[in-house]
Formats: sequence, structure tokens, C-alpha cells
Amino acid sequence: MALGRALKRVLIIDSGEPCNKQTPYSHNFLTQDGNTPEAIATFGRQQVQMYNTVAFLSGEATSGTRTGNGFEIQVASGESFSAKKLIFATGIRDILPDIDGLAACWGISVLHCPYCHGYEVRNEKNGVLGNGEYGYELSRLISNWTKDLTLYTNGASTLTTEQTGKLEDHSINIVEKEVERLEHINGYLQHLIFKDGTNSSVKAIYAPAPFEQHCQIPESMGCELTDEGYIKVDPFQETTVNGIFACGDNSTRMRTVANAVAMGTRAGMTVSKKMIFEEF
Repeated sequence: MALGRALKRVLIIDSGEPCNKQTPYSHNFLTQDGNTPEAIATFGRQQVQMYNTVAFLSGEATSGTRTGNGFEIQVASGESFSAKKLIFATGIRDILPDIDGLAACWGISVLHCPYCHGYEVRNEKNGVLGNGEYGYELSRLISNWTKDLTLYTNGASTLTTEQTGKLEDHSINIVEKEVERLEHINGYLQHLIFKDGTNSSVKAIYAPAPFEQHCQIPESMGCELTDEGYIKVDPFQETTVNGIFACGDNSTRMRTVANAVAMGTRAGMTVSKKMIFEEF
């Protein structure tokens, strides 16, 4: 939108596979709270399409190269497109634990962020799937939304004695049984089934997962990643490669739709200004 309003020709290549595709509702986005991710994206596309210098292409970018005049992007269909600047708004891909049923519940009742989804399961029976320092810190955080909370360590606890005592002081149960599968109905969690045959009923669990970049093109073109695996950008969303920008989940820990929109606006304004000055 920022680029379209600056009269710049833009091609948006979209494979239609966002990380939040399975999530039923998006929250913490002023004016869009409670809408589905698909509805937000559809409305956004409709508004952007009003700017006749912006075009959309349904497809997947497969590689990118630098040229004498900028860059070239190849897509799966075999087509190639040239551009003076590149913006990667490609998101990340979660690497989920290999537990039967977990992927089907991801984003529905297996959650990564209480600020996105915690209000809807407040004061319900919640769980945290984690261990050690990370499990402890996340349990501390989630205790704000519910007092009926259990930490499932999925095996022997690696908590310190002090951490265990602190959780017990706040009536947070610790279950060290190994999880075999998640019993659910259309992604809505009913029970955790343990390998010893017992089970635990729970409304939702928080299970932060490691991730990888959804698109490998930026790194293949020389863009540096942070130690955490995000694309390294400056305050104006430019990567370590001149002329290549990144925005949204691929370059920040603040993983929300609202923040991705803000970062996209900043990237668009920065790119348009650079192009204007370079062409003057």
C-alpha cells in the first residue's frame, strides 16, 4: 500500500501459505480484533488492488539473483521478474514437536502466544508443554491468564529446585510423563494422552516451537541472519544486502499481524523514498 500510494510499480508474489493459515481468529489488531486471518488478508488485498501500479501473482518464488540493474526473481512456473528493490515478507515456518495430533491443533488449541490467544482461554484449564528454563518462564507468564495451570515437561523435569518450588508456591502442577498424542475434535484439544496410558483433560496448551525461515532466498542472496534465525534488518527494514528489505515475522520476535503490517508500512515508505532519491 505504501509503495502503491507512492506511484511505484510493485509485483506481489504470494504462494498463499501463511504461517497463521490454520488459526481461526486473529487478535490484538486494532480494528481487526477477532477477524479471521483470511478475512484480514482478503480485505487488505482488495484495498491494495485499488492502486493500479500494484499487481499480484499467485505463485512461489524459487530463487533470486542480483543483476546489473537490481535483482531478478524466478518463480516455480519458470517465469522471471526484474526489480530495482526486493522486499521479503515471507514469514517463518514452525518446526513442531513430533507428537501425534499436535499439528492438527496448532494455532487452534495448541498456542504459541498468550497475547494473541490467551484471552479466549482465560480462567480455563491450560497447560504449558516445555521444560527447564523455557518451561519455567512461560509458566510464569501464562499464570496471568489462568490459575488452573499445569506444566507438562514431556519427560523428566530439568527444572532447578528453586524453579520447582516457585511453581508449586503458585499452585502450578508439574507432570513429568511423556506425551504420546493429543486427543482433539477438529483441532480443539480434549485430552493429553500419556505413554503410560493415563490422560489429562485440558482446554489449551502453550507449546512454543523452534522455527526456520519460510523462504531461503534472502539467505542465498547474502542476507545475514541473527543468532536466533531472523533476517537481520536495520531500523528501516533493510537487510545486510543493499536494496533488499525484510518485514514481518521473518525479521522480528514480535510475532503479530498488527506488527507485520506496521513493519510492511515502514519498509514500503523506506523503499519508495530511496527510489525517489535515486531517480531524481
